[in-house]
Amino acid sequence: MGRPRIPENLRRLIVAMVQDNPTWGEERVAAELSVKLGILVSPRTVRAYWPRESDPRSGRRTSSQHWRTFVRNHAQAIVAADFLVAITAGFRVLYVFVVMEVGSRRILHCNVTAHPTAGWTLQQFREAIPSDHGYRFLIHDRDTIFSAEVDKHLQAFGLKILRTPVQAPKANAYCERLMGTIRREWLDFLIPLNEKHLRRELREWVTHYNSGRPHSSLGPGIPNSPEYPPRSLRIRRHELPPACRIRIKDVLGGLHHEYWLEEVAA
Repeated sequence: MGRPRIPENLRRLIVAMVQDNPTWGEERVAAELSVKLGILVSPRTVRAYWPRESDPRSGRRTSSQHWRTFVRNHAQAIVAADFLVAITAGFRVLYVFVVMEVGSRRILHCNVTAHPTAGWTLQQFREAIPSDHGYRFLIHDRDTIFSAEVDKHLQAFGLKILRTPVQAPKANAYCERLMGTIRREWLDFLIPLNEKHLRRELREWVTHYNSGRPHSSLGPGIPNSPEYPPRSLRIRRHELPPACRIRIKDVLGGLHHEYWLEEVAA
């Protein structure tokens, strides 16, 4: 009894539009359907098929964009920072500090210390972020090392500080993923002898990460190489280009290797 339901494919489209655009209301969805797609549906009909989890009356719908959407939209203007711990052969605890650019996944700065302080951390930010930077946001967790004094100085750099919520590592997901990569691809295979040894190996790995390691999130691509391989050496599927040879470079004593094509002189 009552008014017949609209077609199932249209119901699925309404649900998908609501889930993909959390700031839209039923009038905006109805307008998008009519103006862009030529489907005449009233706002009240859209409301009838509104997904329950996105209903503002459920208390779970947000009036602003999701955090993931915000980070994706502003990735080129966001830097993130974090610490991780490394243990030396003599069971000494060292702290590795890393600052990354979210948009390009490039590591801007890294350093090692046995005694991290607010002053030391602030100095690392000074070395990582140039005076003519174009960044707008800095993400870090609520570790006490990121004190109010550090944040105050960083705000003077023109940065808005975004402190992650308590026990919410996904809020700084890109940097957390980087920390996991550092462990899986480097620290799990290295027992540093001392602070100097760890710093030297870290800088070699960061050079490899920025300039020689493909990143799947970039297409795949390499942060410091906008075009790779070079246009002159484009290869076809399942076939190496003629008059070229493969060159190999050891990284970190053979833990990783970098490969590239080199044209053979005629």
